[in-house]
Amino acid sequence: MKNLDFPRKKVFEIALDEMIIPLLAVGLAEMGDKTQLSILLLSSRTREYFRLLLGVMLAFLLADGIAILVGSWATNVIPVHLVKIVSGLVFILFGILILKGDKDDDVEESNLSAKRAFASGFTMIFLSEWGDKTQIASALFATEYNPQMVFIGVMIALLLLSIMAIFLGKYLSSRIDRKVITKVGGALFLVIGLSFLISAYVTSGFVNVL
Repeated sequence: MKNLDFPRKKVFEIALDEMIIPLLAVGLAEMGDKTQLSILLLSSRTREYFRLLLGVMLAFLLADGIAILVGSWATNVIPVHLVKIVSGLVFILFGILILKGDKDDDVEESNLSAKRAFASGFTMIFLSEWGDKTQIASALFATEYNPQMVFIGVMIALLLLSIMAIFLGKYLSSRIDRKVITKVGGALFLVIGLSFLISAYVTSGFVNVL
């Protein structure tokens, strides 16, 4: 019986390693990343934390899940610089809307509704994940390890980090003046959007042309 149990134990250990390695790698790479900053800022503008988390995780599930299933195919088919342009414009639009909402509305009225919390979380993360290091790392891990275990490890890492970002945003919104958070958040969204556009400009080859 011992001889039969040994291979099973070995297979389990290998499977566990194939899940833990992507979990740790993606978790460390994603910590403090623009996607986590986006989640933090959105969570400071809503009390619909569960809806926000659902939207965020659905975006991660689709973007990183596709990367894991088909390797780097998605990022090769869709030009990265075009995705970055769209992402940059969306971030800038969100930044303008956040700053405009701060001027036009009362603080309580500027909260994201349940539907908007879900949609905002999904849109921001889904667009920012295409061509991101997390998605590329997930695709690369899937070519080396068992895709199912990679998927589980990556999703666990992203879920834990997203929950941490949401609770940090909740904590900050209860300790710091909401108008300050709104101005900082709007400015950060504009900066992130501009960084996407600059990155798209660099990766598109226009620099070489000029």
